[in-house]
Amino acid sequence: MPHRTIRARRLTFASAGVMSLAVLATACGGSGGDTSAAPKDFKYLSVTENTTTRTALTTLSTSTCKAENAALPLKVETVPQAQLDQKLQLLAGQNALPAQFAAGNAPALTKQLAKSGKVADIELELERLGIRDQLEPAAVSTIKALYGGKLMALPYEYNIEGIFYNKKLFQENGIAVPGTWDELLAAADKLNAKGVQPFSASGAQGWPITRLVSGYLYRSLGPDALDKVDSGAARLTDPPYVKAAEEIAALGKKGYFGKGVGSIDYDTAMNQFLTGKSGMFYMGSWALANIADPKQNKVGAENVGFMPFPAVKGGAGAIDQYPSNIGLAVTLGSKNFDAKTGAWVGCIAKNYGSTALKDHGTISGFKVNTPVEDANEVTTTVRRTISSSKRNVLWFEALFSTKATTVSQTNAAGLVNGSVSPEQFMETVQAALVSQ
Repeated sequence: MPHRTIRARRLTFASAGVMSLAVLATACGGSGGDTSAAPKDFKYLSVTENTTTRTALTTLSTSTCKAENAALPLKVETVPQAQLDQKLQLLAGQNALPAQFAAGNAPALTKQLAKSGKVADIELELERLGIRDQLEPAAVSTIKALYGGKLMALPYEYNIEGIFYNKKLFQENGIAVPGTWDELLAAADKLNAKGVQPFSASGAQGWPITRLVSGYLYRSLGPDALDKVDSGAARLTDPPYVKAAEEIAALGKKGYFGKGVGSIDYDTAMNQFLTGKSGMFYMGSWALANIADPKQNKVGAENVGFMPFPAVKGGAGAIDQYPSNIGLAVTLGSKNFDAKTGAWVGCIAKNYGSTALKDHGTISGFKVNTPVEDANEVTTTVRRTISSSKRNVLWFEALFSTKATTVSQTNAAGLVNGSVSPEQFMETVQAALVSQ
């Protein structure tokens, strides 16, 4: 998939908020349509912006899943992502959700659909089909973290986040891969002293900076740091939380993000790293597509490494707890889940991971059962990391409302350019949380 499409989907997903449950309940309350007729096709409602999933499914329909497709033909429909939630509410009210559909832009919609019986019990169905083990444990952990402990979606895409680094610059400056926050700061000091910008980040988007705040929180306070904020057991204005904002603000104060970080967009930040102008770049594994593209990557894929967010001395978190997401999730409708649908799902579970990786260079949360040669070493590193990871975490705004997400991301640049203090940043976001 072109990197601009990936980016668009990423930014939309990262900024999605919690919708009004009252509105959702109304939309799901209607009834209508034929609930007894067997489905005539394997309909998949996708978003227009996501071409990878539907292309991979189409490939399967003409290859390894040809028999399943003959019994129940794949039919793809699309809707712009901005109109997805409205479309799902309309179909739910008509009792006409398809066999497979892109989940809402916020977990709240899928949770409400499931509560009203519109979503299939995916974990139960996978176990009945004997294919539950085809999902990577880390992907399952991420899905359950998003959906209240339940497996309500399939991981057609799976991303972990960490720090990509320029191996050549590290070697030239005698820098070992940092394992702790103090070692990361020392590495940044060395690069800066040599005239190399230590970090690339998009202040215009904001979330690449707030991801650093949550990274520090997870390492210092543990994997439930932001769950406690969501439940009200902790506040972002508590001293240990403000400490995280202080640490990231200090990076900006030292000039480690370069000049004008507030006006740097995603593409520019990516370009800075891939042209060797910066030593490190916090980003998700979707950046592997950019790294593998020689037209974009002027430092060479062989010179790009991947490391986890480092440990914080005395912290309760572990470096093998990676922030992760499943892109725009895909779930299954309960009405159309019969034997033919189950056969399709079984074929997808066993073959999608290999097809997506081979044809699109996309890592999914399905296991890769047919060997696929990776495009480069860093892709292999990321795949191994995903396979070995057992518990992952979310990101700073994952459980925030739309309002709090916007406040957080629009103030992120101010945090690192000094116009917003760490205390002000956390107070502003916390105020938006309590007013939702």
